[in-house]
Formats: sequence, structure tokens, C-alpha cells
Amino acid sequence: MHDTSDLSCARQRTERIALLNDAARQGRDRTARIVMTSGLLAELGGDTVAESMMAQARLMAALRHCTFAPDSPERDFASMDVDGIKVLMKVDYYDTELAFGSEDPSNPAMTRRVITLMRPADY
Repeated sequence: MHDTSDLSCARQRTERIALLNDAARQGRDRTARIVMTSGLLAELGGDTVAESMMAQARLMAALRHCTFAPDSPERDFASMDVDGIKVLMKVDYYDTELAFGSEDPSNPAMTRRVITLMRPADY
């Protein structure tokens, strides 16, 4: 049997991580990084720099408005459609030097978020 206070703490921690992930996706975390795989950009982008930049803008808009399945309570993984292409979004948690995994993703002082946008084939 689980202690209800332990469950409550776990839920609060999960929700804190989810809110921090939301802030990173919305561009409100200056320490977060958003990266896009070269395969995704090649598939979405055109032949010109302007077309590539527009593809990146569409990806960023989709990232900011994506929805999450119930099995992603930290809101750290999502699938979306951009221009008819399936795009995956994954949030990973690193230490402040981006060298190792974060020991506590609920603590923004010791965690840097890296959001990766990719095709399923890139995963």
C-alpha cells in the first residue's frame, strides 16, 4: 500500500516538471535548447534559406501548440503533424554543463532542457 503523502509528492513533482517543460516549449526558459534533426529539416525545408526558415517557424508553432497523451504526464513526449509529416517531440534533462543527465529535473537551477524535434525514423 502506498502512503498518500508519497503519492501526493510524486504528483506534485511530476506537475512541476511538466510546467517547466511547458515553459521550455513556449520559449520562456532561456536555458533550454530546441534542436531539429537534419532529416526533419531536409524533409520539411525547401531549396532556399527562406523556405528552410519558414519550415523551422512552422515546427516552432507546432511545438508551442502540441497536445500530450495521458501517458506523458511530464509533457516530455508528443507526436504532431506538420505539413503532412509526422513529427516527434522529446524533452531530455541534462546537468547545467549539458554533459550528464540531470539528477533532479524538477529543479531548474540544476537542469537544462533539450527539446528535440525529429521524424520517427530519426528516433
